[in-house]
Amino acid sequence: MKERMDLGQTEPRIYKAMTAAENQLAAFDLDPGLMELVKIRVSQLNGCGYCINMHSKDARKLGESEQRIYALSAWWETPFYTEEEQAALKLAEEVTQIYAGSVSDQTYQRAANLLGEKQVAQVIFTATVTNSWNRLAISMHMVAE
Repeated sequence: MKERMDLGQTEPRIYKAMTAAENQLAAFDLDPGLMELVKIRVSQLNGCGYCINMHSKDARKLGESEQRIYALSAWWETPFYTEEEQAALKLAEEVTQIYAGSVSDQTYQRAANLLGEKQVAQVIFTATVTNSWNRLAISMHMVAE
């Protein structure tokens, strides 16, 4: 697959807006490792190879284990994730698959109980920004390095 365009070069204002959103994520108090797991899972659901590759590398740099990265596509079937991580992953999945309905009350309430509303908002925004990056990367045929 060949990259269709360099978005930053073709329309730098889009890249600037997305970078501003990404920079906001760095200011959150959400655990950076959990944030990378959310980014990987959202990218898996969207089929974004570029982002899966990038966020898997980022997660490993933060000390994430290969086992947990590999098992992320079936996180609910493994004992490798904490209750808080499971709640965040479920919430991020429902945000990503919003076309199928909405974020369920059960998912929202469990996440709020385990993470608190502030971190629920941060997980939702992390999923939303990642979904946007995924759509740009897939549309542009960005190639994983």
